[in-house]
Amino acid sequence: MRTAMFTPRAQNPGLAIGFMLMACAFIAASTLMAKLAGTARLGDPLHALQVSHGRFLFAWMLIASAALVVRLRLERPNLPLHAFRTLAGWGGVSLLFAAVAYIPMADATAISFLNPVFAMMLAIPLLGERVGPIRWGAAAIALVGGLILLRPTAAAFQPAALLALAAAVVMGIEITVIKLLSGREGTLQILFINNSFGLLIASAAVWPVWAQPSPAQWAALAGVGIFMACAQASYVNAMARAEASFVVPFAYATLVFATGFDALVFGSWPDAVSLAGAGVIVAGAALLAWREAQLKRRAADIGPKCLKNRPIAGCAGQSDTL
Repeated sequence: MRTAMFTPRAQNPGLAIGFMLMACAFIAASTLMAKLAGTARLGDPLHALQVSHGRFLFAWMLIASAALVVRLRLERPNLPLHAFRTLAGWGGVSLLFAAVAYIPMADATAISFLNPVFAMMLAIPLLGERVGPIRWGAAAIALVGGLILLRPTAAAFQPAALLALAAAVVMGIEITVIKLLSGREGTLQILFINNSFGLLIASAAVWPVWAQPSPAQWAALAGVGIFMACAQASYVNAMARAEASFVVPFAYATLVFATGFDALVFGSWPDAVSLAGAGVIVAGAALLAWREAQLKRRAADIGPKCLKNRPIAGCAGQSDTL
């Protein structure tokens, strides 16, 4: 049985922006719950692996319920690819949750925005993509922002920021694998399989560090998973109602929500270095997203011409040459 999630939606840019902003708020709220569970605010701090287990446990419960209601039928899933993608996703989120226990949410969130830069780099050997100077320039700008946030001086260096940087690298691997899955399977199927594998991996990893959570910590763990599942659903709905090139830049609002939540709950306000580093990362990542959108549009325009007028030089492998 097909669900409405698979049905093409009418284009509605205003609604798409609303869904994307909701996704940003949910992602920031999920990270906030992870920080509450991983620090001493609600009891003895829980290990990052236990926090990521809570993320997959409660997200799986929500998504599995939706799959049961619509009677989801799995259609030829690429299970090895799903397993590799989920392993990378679990590793990335575990590293991010470990980072936010020690550094401001705004810094960790900004550093995580480097993941499309690493995905671009990984796409060269793994997907055979060619990268031109514009995308290399955008990547360089974003990496300079990451270097600023790392504060590479003896007095200000934050070792925990390296955890956020590692999270961005691993999430970049996940994005690269998602490119291989995109367009091949339904959204709900991908979410269900991803969270099912994630729950298995997280359950095995959490066993050595498991500690009994307090009632407040259970609530925080539930929030991590439920908010993340809501973020995924909101993101899917946003992408279904507008072109990616239009709606994806609004995803950087996650940084605004993360900063606000961190300030309200932990009293942690970004300093000048944080603002500068975040601004440079967002500028580089936004330029990269703009260039990616241009290339996709070019590929969509050239594809039909290649089919109609073969052979055309360069049709077999369009690349970014600018």
